[in-house]
Amino acid sequence: MTVRAGRGHRPTAVCVMDPAVAGSVLPPDLRARLSAVVRLAPDPAGPDLDEVFAAALADAEVLVSGWGCPRLTAGVLERAPRLRAVAHAAGSVKSLVSDAVWERGIVVSSAADANAGPMVAHTVALVTLAARRTLTMAAGYRDKWPAFSSRSGADGHTVGIVGASRIGRRVIAELARSDARYRILLSDPYVTDDEARRLGAERVGLADLCRRSGVVSVHAPLLPETAGLLDAGLLALIPDGGALINTARGALVDTEALTRECRAGRLEAYLDVTDPEPLPPGHPLLSLPNVLVTPHVAGAQGTEVRRLGQYAVEEVERWAAGRPLLGQVTREALPRLA
Repeated sequence: MTVRAGRGHRPTAVCVMDPAVAGSVLPPDLRARLSAVVRLAPDPAGPDLDEVFAAALADAEVLVSGWGCPRLTAGVLERAPRLRAVAHAAGSVKSLVSDAVWERGIVVSSAADANAGPMVAHTVALVTLAARRTLTMAAGYRDKWPAFSSRSGADGHTVGIVGASRIGRRVIAELARSDARYRILLSDPYVTDDEARRLGAERVGLADLCRRSGVVSVHAPLLPETAGLLDAGLLALIPDGGALINTARGALVDTEALTRECRAGRLEAYLDVTDPEPLPPGHPLLSLPNVLVTPHVAGAQGTEVRRLGQYAVEEVERWAAGRPLLGQVTREALPRLA
């Protein structure tokens, strides 16, 4: 439900996020645009962020949040009686919202759609690398030029997508229109055979997906029932020379089992997330030549983060005008989101 700010009323808003990223997410031109529809309070600053955060919300009707914003607990909301809307200039809001947010009827929006473009592009790039066994070929090249016959492994043009999430669906769409002519398999308990076909994929069970895919890319949400989803048994089904890509959540994959498979040289792994995160110094996944571990670089980076701030500002404009929010997150949908 969208709550209109009220004709002629300029609600008070406050921006709360890590100062290290705030200037990139909300540069001066976006702040000026935001100030055209709200009275923008000074950003809170001080050594005790939780305390200044609660104080900053005392008069705010709108919170523009981002990375580093403290959680909206019941205690914080007790000191924010006027808060009516949250526009999160980042992806997941799971670490931000509490049950008290929903109980208060506060409208929540996420810029996850704006973050999806970079993540999809990154994932498709990794699929391209994995399909060519790039890490294995690069490691072998240090010793000698690899023979052409050694460059083939599992069928890298059969790609298994685990989870028809916002990112998963867009990855399927990109792969389906690629000149590489990928065969796409999809495992998702909430998708029907017909819907999978419309997306451009064949719906299969997870075990069948692992057995048939040369590249497995993980896009499922982390839920109690999906923790450790890719366990030792399923990883063992991926054919020799195959690859696992994880840009979703590290805990979806059994780290010890994956380490064994990569140590044996059977699988490649392209990991933008891990469990634990970060991996401890000296962990084998950090040094294996057939493993690429990156620190959450799949999402918006550098100048790309501006699109998150722009999305959040546009959501505030829509909320102030009483229009539907494009990125609204509901209590019912939240558990199935990343």
